[in-house]
Amino acid sequence: MTAGTVPSSAGPRRILVVDDATTVRLYYRQTLEAAGFEVEEALNGVEGLEKILAGRFDLALVDVNMPQMDGFSLLHALRRTPEVGGLPAMITSTEAAASDRDAARDAGANFYLVKPVQPEDLLLHVRLLTGAAA
Repeated sequence: MTAGTVPSSAGPRRILVVDDATTVRLYYRQTLEAAGFEVEEALNGVEGLEKILAGRFDLALVDVNMPQMDGFSLLHALRRTPEVGGLPAMITSTEAAASDRDAARDAGANFYLVKPVQPEDLLLHVRLLTGAAA
């Protein structure tokens, strides 16, 4: 198995949360860990891409507006890298315009959720993308 690919075991699904806001990362971590997911964090797109290339994740949960590398650039880089290009990715953002959703889709996002994301919406989409049981 290569880095970034979905593990074949039925163990806990691993989620990488990429967001520059500490409170958002903590909120996602608490929500996801309470539902049985393993969570790792990255502060920006550069760190997120490095962690994806070095580890095994079932999903990347990515903010749009971050320093050093934004979420769209992270997904473009991810989709151009064969070893990890198939990793499911969900964008979360405060931007709610159709053009933002289009940009997320064009970057390779599987889902786009507008912040603030309700816990039940977050878990629904994370479970769908990771194949985790409810």
